[in-house]
Amino acid sequence: MKIKEKEFESIFEELKALAQQMGVKVRFEKGDFKGGYCLLKDSKVIVINKMANLQRKVMTLSAALKELGIEEIYLPPKLRQIIDEMDFI
Repeated sequence: MKIKEKEFESIFEELKALAQQMGVKVRFEKGDFKGGYCLLKDSKVIVINKMANLQRKVMTLSAALKELGIEEIYLPPKLRQIIDEMDFI
């Protein structure tokens, strides 16, 4: 699926909302790392490098949500396809 650059912002916002719906905190930190899902004192957290470009942030968030398990959650078909495809980029 080809995603236009201007669509990444809305996709990113939808993914952040999905994480919140799942009870997962999304944190933006600065450093030399890619980011991903982790447990921090019994809290589910997705850490994203705030210095990464928007496409990388979408990829990191997509992979982390997929790792958490989104199979049982209803998602619009386009968003589910994006998550599935971003995981392999």
